[in-house]
Amino acid sequence: MNCKESCNLMSAYVDNELDSSDAIKVAAHIAECATCAATYEETLKLRAAIKDHAISYQAPSHLRHRIQVAIDKEKSISRKKDKFSWAWINFGLATAFSAAFAFTLALYVGVPSESERFDEELVADHYRSLMADHLTDVVSSDHHTVKPWFTGKLDFSPPVYDLAQQGFPLLGGRLDYLNERPVAVLAYRHAKHLVNLFVMPDKANKDVPVETRTKQGFQLVHWARSGMAYWAISDMNSRELLEFQRTLSSQPE
Repeated sequence: MNCKESCNLMSAYVDNELDSSDAIKVAAHIAECATCAATYEETLKLRAAIKDHAISYQAPSHLRHRIQVAIDKEKSISRKKDKFSWAWINFGLATAFSAAFAFTLALYVGVPSESERFDEELVADHYRSLMADHLTDVVSSDHHTVKPWFTGKLDFSPPVYDLAQQGFPLLGGRLDYLNERPVAVLAYRHAKHLVNLFVMPDKANKDVPVETRTKQGFQLVHWARSGMAYWAISDMNSRELLEFQRTLSSQPE
């Protein structure tokens, strides 16, 4: 993928509107091209600014009145027409409404849910960290080194644990962007597998039981406790990833 193709798809990529194949291609190009990486960051900022400051307007009363008058006029003209029988008119309307309903239903079914878009963004961030060799910003197995590194870079302090004795050594940490906000990511290794643990404050501020799912060949585990939300993603099997979750959750707060 070249820069022109990347820029043409950038807005759709930021809005999670691309299929997985194009999303991976754009992510790979951004990881290798500083110019497109800068464009990606600017697009994210613009998207966030529009969301924060966009203004919606209600149609003025005189415009609503004009529209209603036009509708009433059309209804009056329709009543005067006798070219077709009411049976055919009703049949035509029923057909049109059925087609419109089917089309709307197809569009609704085809639009990914908020949860699906979140998972796709999570997978893209995980995949990008592996392709761009950007797994960590701070490389250390010492939580006393990794945890202070996040100070001043985030508006929260993520819990950091080294689980080397349990078979999940800490590799380091990095900053990433997920669900329209900066988040902490902790990288762990288990045998030949890598685990990205995304950490961010839980808006609901309540414990959430463990949820597991599979997305594009990766295993995802989500849970929340003590005001923090966690998402672990890896190519290891679900049993091993759940073992990682249990090991992490068993650490003293």
